[in-house]
Amino acid sequence: MTKLLRPGANELVVDTENTTSSPAGLIAKLSVKMAGGRHIELPTDASWQSATEASGAKTAAKVIAKLGAGVWGNQMSSDGGVITPAARYLRTSFTAKKTVKRAVLYGSALGIADFHLNGKRISDERFTPGWSHYPARVHYRAWDVTSQIKNGENVLAAELGDGWYSGYVGYARKRDNYGAKPRALAQLHIFYNDGSDAIIASGADWKASASAVTDQDFLMGESYDARREQRGWDAPGFDASKWSAADAGTAELKANLQWHPGPPVIAYAEIKPLSVEEPKPGIFVFNLGQNFAGVERLKIRGEAGQKITIHFAERLNPDGTAYTANYRSARSIDTYICKGGGEETWEPRFTFHGFQYVQVEGLKEKPSPEMITGLPLGSDTPSASEFVCSDEMLNKLGSNTWWTQRSNFIDIPTDCPQRDERLGWTGDAQMYCRAAALHADVESFFQKWLYDLQDSQMADGQFTMVAPPLVATGGGGPAWIDAGSVCPWTMYDVYGDKRALERMYPNIKRLVDSYKNRCDVELHTPKQFHCFGDWLNINANTPNDVIFSAYFALTTKIAAQSAEVLGKKDDAAEYRKLLERIKSAFNRDYVDAEGHVKGQTQTAYVLALQFDLLDEAKRAAAEKLLIADIERHEWHLTTGFVGTKDLMLVLTKIGRADVAYRLLHNDTFPSWGFSIKNGATTIWERWNGWTPEQGFGDASMNSFAHYAFGAVYQWMVENIGGIRSAAPAFKRIVIAPTPDDKLTWARTSYDSVNGRIASSWKKENGVLHLDVEIPPNTTAEIRVPASSAANVKTDSGAKFVRAENGVTIYEADSGKYSFDAH
Repeated sequence: MTKLLRPGANELVVDTENTTSSPAGLIAKLSVKMAGGRHIELPTDASWQSATEASGAKTAAKVIAKLGAGVWGNQMSSDGGVITPAARYLRTSFTAKKTVKRAVLYGSALGIADFHLNGKRISDERFTPGWSHYPARVHYRAWDVTSQIKNGENVLAAELGDGWYSGYVGYARKRDNYGAKPRALAQLHIFYNDGSDAIIASGADWKASASAVTDQDFLMGESYDARREQRGWDAPGFDASKWSAADAGTAELKANLQWHPGPPVIAYAEIKPLSVEEPKPGIFVFNLGQNFAGVERLKIRGEAGQKITIHFAERLNPDGTAYTANYRSARSIDTYICKGGGEETWEPRFTFHGFQYVQVEGLKEKPSPEMITGLPLGSDTPSASEFVCSDEMLNKLGSNTWWTQRSNFIDIPTDCPQRDERLGWTGDAQMYCRAAALHADVESFFQKWLYDLQDSQMADGQFTMVAPPLVATGGGGPAWIDAGSVCPWTMYDVYGDKRALERMYPNIKRLVDSYKNRCDVELHTPKQFHCFGDWLNINANTPNDVIFSAYFALTTKIAAQSAEVLGKKDDAAEYRKLLERIKSAFNRDYVDAEGHVKGQTQTAYVLALQFDLLDEAKRAAAEKLLIADIERHEWHLTTGFVGTKDLMLVLTKIGRADVAYRLLHNDTFPSWGFSIKNGATTIWERWNGWTPEQGFGDASMNSFAHYAFGAVYQWMVENIGGIRSAAPAFKRIVIAPTPDDKLTWARTSYDSVNGRIASSWKKENGVLHLDVEIPPNTTAEIRVPASSAANVKTDSGAKFVRAENGVTIYEADSGKYSFDAH
């Protein structure tokens, strides 16, 4: 028996015992929260002493590793292995003695801050100022607060939380990734009618106190003790004499302040529960009917001190309780302690969860559904499209991609909103960004993230696995590093703005060099390199060197296209030459005389065909081999993240839209329809996230809101709806719907930067009726499914061009057009 003790005014003693000859080991931390808000922590360290039971002699304890390092792993506390400090109240008073002409508040934070002025939040925006690579840049926002300034005493205040800066981020299970001291930065600039002005800025003269938010963390959740509310803390007339002086200064980090170029995070809907069940006594589960990222609004009448515990889940266990195994170390629990005396309403401000179900404990009686309201959160990216058709399963698929996108576009494009990850995985983003742009106006959202990408580029030209770079900081490997070329090019192609492409062009060049420098002079793929492969494929691993070479070609092609757009003709010529060399190397190393691509997987053929890598003689053979593989798998896909993105597009490209439709209509494993048949309201990370035979998939990686496989939405808009871009910013449009036998009608629209594009078709009595809308300042090629002009009736003014391959082609300027095809 060994006794370990920490000497002091209050002696802490721990008895340790083991049954082997190894010395006893101990890891512990005493965490004390004082009534005044002070937080004391006493970890095991070199100040501890050791004494054996036999001798009683005290010696210095030997430190094997500090808390949170070495064999000990994570930081710990007594409440489940995590530390989640209280939020902080901050305030200052000032006097306005003149008539105010205009007032602007500029706000930022190392952490996240809610700014208040005279008793009210200045905005309903969440998570200000967002997440960035703090050592490189910190964002700020600005608000016009002219109407909120009062004559006489005013109070500028903020509530400060840890956010991404000091809280838990990713799966590293550690805090303080950027710094241990969250900070709020505020500058209120007041302009008076007489021409004078005044600035009220954050500093050491501000006052500080612990918030009623007693615990807060993105991954762990939020706790609120309503008994600790300080009414009027952010308003004039409040007595803050007992508050502490604010701890000012940012010595631990020096970074550039930059205006936040993207949209704010907002609550964009309210969701009412469909039902409330009691699977076990005292456990109540609210089903909101839709999986999403956000928070709950709680309305309750409780007794003073009554503790309400709230769990979140995307799915339910067989016994009807919340399934949380896939959240990993993300505790994702909110708690609310009632103050009593009437109805109380609360919603968290410093956390978010991924969930469809809310499990509530601590109630005195069964609640009504009105107790819980779901508040979906996401960056303010307005919807830009409509897709609806005669097949409800496909409508659900479109809806599922939309909800998954909104759930993962929270200041950055994350992989998932629920577990201990929520990182900006570069591969996921580049695979989905085109579909994202067809769903919503995401230009400014991605413009912001392109700065994060720039900050993640490594010395050798690769981009990291995630951006902002944290936790997964190594090179992402092919298909992941290519976010640095695919995303800026896609944003230019969709929106027509050269500025981001111009800013990213040097980064694209360095990315091409990173590929080239790792190959030999004959462009053989390096023997060793990191590659995630065709992530989560169905027993069909595509060789990593095939993926490397294919994406080397894609990024080089984008570099050439970018150089042409930016007027860099010499660069464009050099990249075109390099692209031809890459294609030759690809055919030499990975394609045999019969058109077999190394690996002979669906993804291998898809990459070769989509990126136009095959010699003319081998292309037709590869097309047949792809179809044969799909048939061999009983007309099912086997692709993972890399291949699924382009599979459907390739099938249309090679004239096999019939096979694409067959995959789309499947509802057996693996398929999009399989997940929908089994209750999916968002896109699953794994094709087998849940199956009737095996239940839930591997809980270590089983998100039910992961948008990568949702890239199919691009195919749906471009082929069922038939809306395609033929020039940047949709200046040139192709309308080419491709109906199949199972669909009787479809209606699709897209709000491009030039205006609304719409395509609506229906089949009646052997006639296909097509209505088209083309926006101003654009031209369109309309491809009507008819073998000749003689089979098309139209009086809309579109100009007949030609008939080929079963379609009749018309040219049209802006306007509305109708066609009847027999």
